Amino acid sequence: MSEAFSGCISAGSVNTTHPEDGLTRQVLAFNPGMMLVRHYMQPGWHCAHHSHPHEQMVYVVRGHIHFICGTQSFDAVAGDSFIVPGGIEHQASALAESEVLDFFVPFREDYAR
Repeated sequence: MSEAFSGCISAGSVNTTHPEDGLTRQVLAFNPGMMLVRHYMQPGWHCAHHSHPHEQMVYVVRGHIHFICGTQSFDAVAGDSFIVPGGIEHQASALAESEVLDFFVPFREDYAR
């Protein structure tokens, strides 16, 4: 059996950070094996091409984003989801005000700080 139940993460207790202009991050529930993160993106926000060893599952709660993953490029809107394999270079940009849930395996130490 894995980690014990860690309890409910109350929305009021979630720390909000602004790692770059146009992006707001909330680290939600996590343990050493996985992490749930909410991102709010302002229209026109875009991140630099980057990669990380973590598997990443993305669910667009609301809005419209453009995503580049390896050699593929696509738009995603509310209700869409996709997976970014670990180690693949990718980039996101917000075409409208957007909210995205990201699920990382394993958890990201850089986000947990």
